[in-house]
Amino acid sequence: MKLYFAPGACSLSPHIVLREAALDFELMPVDLRAKKAKDGSDFTKINPKGQVPALETDDGDVLTEGPVIVQYVGDLAPGSRLMPPPGGRERYHAQEWLNFITSELHKNFSPLFRPTTPDAYKQMTREGLATRFRWLNDHLSGRPYLMGETFTAPDAYLYVMTRWTGRVEIDLDQWPALSAFSGRVAARPKVQEAIKAEGLLK
Repeated sequence: MKLYFAPGACSLSPHIVLREAALDFELMPVDLRAKKAKDGSDFTKINPKGQVPALETDDGDVLTEGPVIVQYVGDLAPGSRLMPPPGGRERYHAQEWLNFITSELHKNFSPLFRPTTPDAYKQMTREGLATRFRWLNDHLSGRPYLMGETFTAPDAYLYVMTRWTGRVEIDLDQWPALSAFSGRVAARPKVQEAIKAEGLLK
């Protein structure tokens, strides 16, 4: 398998999940502005949407969209418990978390990364994210991970969102349980491997 990624982008989530699943894969950096992979290939031929992540599977198929990729990876390594078994109630809860993170957190960061976004709109966006982070903080109080005692794919995705807060003037420390969650995930050996591989260590 080959994971097309950009350092620190949302592709860090499937990168972490691939390492946690102990699967063999190749990392292929992408210049998102130029739409070029490091090997010189046109990234839009891999993913016409021009966005990371993209996962080229062993049979040559290509999957895009992080929440889909992490489910695929989890199913390749059922013993990892990164995704609950298909058809069970816990699987639907994991999908519920992935959907919440992608729609309520991930996309709401986008205006904060654009230099052309008006300051008033950025402030409104930060306030909206703060409401969601407060709710997550309450949920994580008394439990180590989103679904309880076990680290799952949604935790990797939420962790990436918590990493982004420092880049957009959101103080994660105002939510102690969420901040502790971020530190807990960051300390996982496979997460450290992914961070190091992407050159994100400070």
